Amino acid sequence: MEKSEAKKVLEQARQAWEAQEWLRSAELYEQVLAHYPDEEPSAVWWYDAALAYKFLRNWAKAFELGRQAAARSPRGEQDPAFWNLGVAATIQRDWATARDAWEGFGIPMPDGEGEINGSFGMACVRLDTGGEREVVWIERLCPTRGRVMNVPATDGRRFGEIVVHDGEPTGERPFNGQSVAVFDELLLFEASDLPTLTVSVNAAEASDVEALVDSFFAKDFGAEAASGFHVLCACCSEGRVDWDEASAPAHGGSQKVWLAAPQDEARQLLDAWATAEGRTWSGLELVG
Repeated sequence: MEKSEAKKVLEQARQAWEAQEWLRSAELYEQVLAHYPDEEPSAVWWYDAALAYKFLRNWAKAFELGRQAAARSPRGEQDPAFWNLGVAATIQRDWATARDAWEGFGIPMPDGEGEINGSFGMACVRLDTGGEREVVWIERLCPTRGRVMNVPATDGRRFGEIVVHDGEPTGERPFNGQSVAVFDELLLFEASDLPTLTVSVNAAEASDVEALVDSFFAKDFGAEAASGFHVLCACCSEGRVDWDEASAPAHGGSQKVWLAAPQDEARQLLDAWATAEGRTWSGLELVG
């Protein structure tokens, strides 16, 4: 390919990018890169092609081209080529490449080899399953993976599952006096074997409901009272929410509670909780 022709193809690739024709843009960039992989601006071409495949959720290609983009980018300067490679490598479960990519971005990694299971703080992820959207709290295991710490009300989602999230915040939530980011989910990385149940409870005080929730978490199960859920429009959800969802108070009276536990053990915990005066439950059902 002559340089004059490459220039025309690059312009076509940029036009396709602007039109969000991701596959066409990536393929045009690849045509040029096959002939000019190491020109001065080639790092940008590699990056744009890899990013287009990320938008397409073609993780194998995002990984392949992302490695080339990162190899031509400065280390330790938060270059996004390393971030995107870290995401793609994580999804491909290439832990050595993922660790190197995060280090290249400028994020220190815990010692060791293999799967990254560190402590990267709390964040929120907006689950998306065929149009249903729900923001849940996660415990971050690495810069792009987190364990779901709520019991989702969304069908098919579970407490304890591990999700991969994007790196661009799309909202904020307060947590312990600080602001944490809301990220969009990219995919379900690891399913949870804890089923989701619902139950109707009646309790005199908010502290009674909190005691029920605490009893489940003490067993490494999950519980979520209906009073802890908030319904928001998409615009508000993607902005800053002023309440602390991680410590939203429960209330007394009758309400629905979502549980994450084997059914027999959930029944035992509910029975133990109901031995106190003013506490009753009914209608335990498996929902997912």
